[in-house]
This record gives sequence, structure tokens and C-alpha cells, in this order.
Amino acid sequence: MATVKKLPERLCLGCQERFLKKDLVRIVKSPEGEFSVDTTGKKAGRGAYICKKVDCLRKAVKGHRFERSFKGAIDKSVYEVLEQQLQDEGSNA
Repeated sequence: MATVKKLPERLCLGCQERFLKKDLVRIVKSPEGEFSVDTTGKKAGRGAYICKKVDCLRKAVKGHRFERSFKGAIDKSVYEVLEQQLQDEGSNA
């Protein structure tokens, strides 16, 4: 009997919908406290997921969902960098 491999799903912080992990963008807080977009999904640190849409990032920021997920305040400049990286990702797709 063959076993069916379950594909990992994650919740988007912006729209609160479930997607396959590979279809989302991972935002990671490294052990040193630095934030970045993790395109590989393998960086060390605490991760949170959002859709590849800038609107979802904005919803998550407005609802303070990143602060809740990472259990602490996040500087506004981090959001600006994340938004720029997301826009760059979108233009490459």
C-alpha cells in the first residue's frame, strides 16, 4: 500500500488563507534579530508567511500580525525593505 505524502501548508498573515508552503514568501527573523525575505525556505530563524502580493504584506503590517508572530516590535524600515523585495520578486516572475 502506497502512502500519500502530505504537502506542507502555511497560513498567509495578510489574507489568513492556507496555501502550499512553496506558493508563499517566508519572512524570517534571524537569531541575530535581522529580518529578510527567505526565498529558499531554509534560512535559520523564526519564519512567517505571506502571499506574493504586496497587498497581503500591507494587511499584515496594518494588523500588527508580524509583531504578534515574531513576539516583538518591528522597525518601519524593515517593512519598507520587505515591500521592495516583494515588488522585485513580482517583477521577476
